Amino acid sequence: MGGIDDDRLDDLLEGLDDDRRASRRRLLDRLLDDGIPPETIREAAAADTLTALLAAQVLGGQAKYTAEDISRMTNMNLDFVLAVRRASGLPVRDLDDIAYFDQDLESMQDVKRLRDLGLSDDRLLDVIRVLARGLAHTAESMRQLSLELVLEPGDDEEQLALRWAALAEIVLPIAGHSIERVLLLHLREVFSTEALLPDDTQAGALPESRPTAVCFADLVGFTRLGEELPATELSAVADRLVQIAEHVVSGDVRFVKTIGDAVMLVSPSVDHLLEAAFTLVDAADAEGEDFPQLRAGIGYGHALNRHGDWFGRPVNRASRITALARPGTVLATESAREHAGPQWRWSSLPPRRVKGVSGEMRLFRARRDDGRRQRT
Repeated sequence: MGGIDDDRLDDLLEGLDDDRRASRRRLLDRLLDDGIPPETIREAAAADTLTALLAAQVLGGQAKYTAEDISRMTNMNLDFVLAVRRASGLPVRDLDDIAYFDQDLESMQDVKRLRDLGLSDDRLLDVIRVLARGLAHTAESMRQLSLELVLEPGDDEEQLALRWAALAEIVLPIAGHSIERVLLLHLREVFSTEALLPDDTQAGALPESRPTAVCFADLVGFTRLGEELPATELSAVADRLVQIAEHVVSGDVRFVKTIGDAVMLVSPSVDHLLEAAFTLVDAADAEGEDFPQLRAGIGYGHALNRHGDWFGRPVNRASRITALARPGTVLATESAREHAGPQWRWSSLPPRRVKGVSGEMRLFRARRDDGRRQRT
């Protein structure tokens, strides 16, 4: 095989037995023949990522540009190009490093088109940050999935690298199309449900805060479980909470995000959100004694939706009071109770101080008025 001179990269073969040495030699030959620079191969070997280089080649090709090249080719100033890179959650290389790919250039050209439509740099960077957070999680999930598909007992480095590269060729177009379709479905949903009041239309401005019910629900004793369970089992518990929460999303109840051992839901209706909270609590109980109970807190008031997240007093208060709820129960603020319908029974708790809230808060424990009991 060609591609490696007599001594070039021989140090990467040191300390290996005959079989592993032969496998790595073939892999190094292939990497060099594919045009991957020796310094890149050395860096990958030092980081134990040699087997991923062929797949990375499929996904990204060869680095061709410096940051200054991309700035010049898109006619955007270098500082903004680097700001976009940082907002994307990607590392910024030295200015004279040839470290950027065709995808970097194409992505920056898309940013330029949006900029030319009149979007401000700050708004563009906000959108990029939100998009990047979601896609970073998607990429990490797909990385794990790909490893599950390609890892087989007894593989050597070359076999694993080839299998991983072959999978990347199949997955890349599927993933791209799937992400695009899911994004379009979400866009259609949010566009079709965006309510603009007359004042917003007249002002020609983004909608301001709206009366909103906010719910947080968290797993009781999750921190303690973190000391007792292996990380994989703990992750499975958190994943199951997300699956349970996904099932209560219907109508105008929206699943906003997960925060470690907690989920956040919002709705314009306190009643709908209370029903979702109790459904969550019941579903956790149905998982059995080995699954932690849930507790929930609900606030109501004016909240602002920006960049896929929510801000305002009801968000803060719902988050704070969740930690005060007993396992298997739902607490609500006074405002949430006042905007709830007659189908709930309420128990008043003694007024108490809550961290981050001035003065004392009146809290209420909610119950369904249908005779159903909760696990205690």
